[in-house]
Amino acid sequence: MLSDLKRIIDQICRDRGFDKKLLIEAIEEAVESAAKKKLGSRRDIEVRFNEEFGEVEVFQFRTVVNEVEDEQTEIALEAARKLDPEVQLDDELGEKMENIEDLGRIAAQSAKQVIIHKMKDAERDVIFEMFKDRKGEVVSGIVQRFERGNMIVNLGRTDAILPRDQQIPKRSFKQGDRIRAYLDDVRQNARDSQLILSRTCNDFLAKLFTMEVPEIAEGIVEIMGVSREPGFRAKIAVSSLETDVDPVGACVGMKGSRVQNVVQELQGERIDIVPWSPDPAKYVYNALAPAHVSMVMADEEAKTLLVVVPNDQLSLAIGRQGQNVRLASRLLGWRIDVKSEQRYANLENPGYQTLLAIDGIEEPLADQLLARGIFSIEKLAEAAVEDLIVIRSINEEQAQHLIDTAVRMIGEGVVTAEKPKKPGAEKTVSVSEPGAGVDVEAAAAKTVPVSGSDSVEKEDLVVETPVENEQK
Repeated sequence: MLSDLKRIIDQICRDRGFDKKLLIEAIEEAVESAAKKKLGSRRDIEVRFNEEFGEVEVFQFRTVVNEVEDEQTEIALEAARKLDPEVQLDDELGEKMENIEDLGRIAAQSAKQVIIHKMKDAERDVIFEMFKDRKGEVVSGIVQRFERGNMIVNLGRTDAILPRDQQIPKRSFKQGDRIRAYLDDVRQNARDSQLILSRTCNDFLAKLFTMEVPEIAEGIVEIMGVSREPGFRAKIAVSSLETDVDPVGACVGMKGSRVQNVVQELQGERIDIVPWSPDPAKYVYNALAPAHVSMVMADEEAKTLLVVVPNDQLSLAIGRQGQNVRLASRLLGWRIDVKSEQRYANLENPGYQTLLAIDGIEEPLADQLLARGIFSIEKLAEAAVEDLIVIRSINEEQAQHLIDTAVRMIGEGVVTAEKPKKPGAEKTVSVSEPGAGVDVEAAAAKTVPVSGSDSVEKEDLVVETPVENEQK
C-alpha cells in the first residue's frame, strides 16, 4: 500500500497545487491515528515519512523496567537488550514497528478520513490564496448544476456558488451554459462554497463597462454612480477627465456596439447612460431623461430635490411603477419629489393652500375639489353636500363634515394662507430653470437609454422616493 507513496505524493502535490510538507504531515498524522487504534491509545508512537525510501516508518517508545505491568508503555530489560545491548533500566527505548500495512480495516478507514480532512483543508487554503486577490473581478465559468435555486458554477479549478437572490430574475441558464459573474466574496473557512458570485450588484454593471470601454479602463472616463433594478433597467453616470472626450459617446461606442455588449450580457436589461454633473439640479435633469424637466429646487442640507415637469411628462418622469424616478434617486443619493406644473401651481395658490389646511384633505382630494370649482376654503363652506358626493371618495357624512369644518375654521379665523412647509423646504439653496444655466434639451439628448421601451403608467401626481445612496 505504501510502496508507491512517494510517487503518489509528488503527483497529488503537482496536480492539486498542495504544499508537499502539509500533505506529508497529514499522512503521518493519519498513520499515527490508525496505529493507536490498532495497537492501543496509550502507546507513545511517532510516525516519520522517509523520503529517501518513499515509505512511512512507525516507531513506538517504551520505558525499560524489570517487571512489565503495562505492555503498551513498558518493556522488560531482557527483551530490551535484544534490541539494544547497551540499554539501561528507566531508559526510553524506541522500536521500529514492522508490517504497518496490516493495521486493520477500521484503522485504515480512520487514516483515510484524516487524510481526506487534511486535504480538504489544504484545498481550501489553495483556493483562498488563488482567488483572494481576484475579489471584485468578473469571472467566467460553466453552469454545473442547481441546488435549491442556487447555481453552481465551475471556474476551472473549483466551483463557485451564485445564490438565488444574486441571479437576474426571469432569466434562465441551463447546465453547460457559459456564464460571467462578479466575484463578490472569497471565504477562507467556508464549509460549503468559498466563492460567492453575483450578477445583480451594481459593481457587476460597472465592471462590464470597464471591460468594454477602453477609456474607462485607462481612467479617462470615470463611472460616478450606478443604480439598477436587475433584469429590467439601470442607470449609470459617467464623467470625463478630458474635455475632448464625450463620456456618453465613449460608453455607447460605434453604432452602440459597446453598450449593446453589456446589454446582451445582462440579457436585455435597459441601460440609461447619464452625464454626471456636480450640480445636483443639472444632474437630476440628466438622470430623469427621457422626461423633460421644467424646474428643480434643491435643498443641499437635507439632500432633497423638488422637480417640476410639464403635465404631459409626469408619467414619463416617474416611469413604470415609479422605476425611473426611483433609479434616479438612488443614482444621486438624494430624495426626489416629482410634481407636475399644474400640481406645483396649485401648491403656490393661496386658496388651494387653505383647502389643504383642513384636516382630512390631502393633495389628491384637493385636486378633485379644485376640478369641481371649489378653489378655496370659502367656496367649500358655501358648497352643498350634493356638490361633494359626486367625488367618488366622499360620502354624505364626510361631505357634511368637511363643510362644517370649513365654516368653523372661517368663523374662528384659524385659516392659514399656506400649508406648513415640510422640514427643510425653507432651506432651498438653488433654483435651476431652462435658460438659467441648464440646457434641458442638450442634457436630455446626451442621456442615452439602450434597449427596450419605456412604457409608463399614470401614477399619483407626487412620488417621493426614499434615499438609497448608491453613489460612488
